[in-house]
Amino acid sequence: MGRFFLAEYNVATLKAPLDAPESIAFRDALDQINALGEAQPGFIWRAVGEGFDSATPAADQDPFYIVNLSVWESAEALAAFAYRTEHRLYVRHREDWFHRRPGPAYVLWWIPEGHVPTDVEGEARLAELTAFGSTERAFDFANRFPPPSSPQATQARTPT
Repeated sequence: MGRFFLAEYNVATLKAPLDAPESIAFRDALDQINALGEAQPGFIWRAVGEGFDSATPAADQDPFYIVNLSVWESAEALAAFAYRTEHRLYVRHREDWFHRRPGPAYVLWWIPEGHVPTDVEGEARLAELTAFGSTERAFDFANRFPPPSSPQATQARTPT
């Protein structure tokens, strides 16, 4: 059986444009927080470039819609970064910069080693979490699931 890693996808909708004075504290911290995450034990990978670096939304992306996609060795490693480093200050103040979402703002799921998740996959998993609540395919920190026993267990399912 191969190894599995934890994929994490989170989204937020800005209250003001990224270059507006209201967004400056968030915008100015992006590079520092991303570098902090990349230096954490258990960090594997994060999506970068157009559509993922908040200052450079994809051409077909709403510039107010901010996304992040990363891969970690474990939920514990991700939680240590998210809630026990300087990153926690930005989590606590997210409502200063972002609208409150009616559903989940992030989703976690297991991927087989070597798989590179996409934003399309992240949106699908977020939709699953929203529709079905936490399952072994799409979950949150409060309702974690262990890695699956086989790669076939991670095949995509369309929410109904």
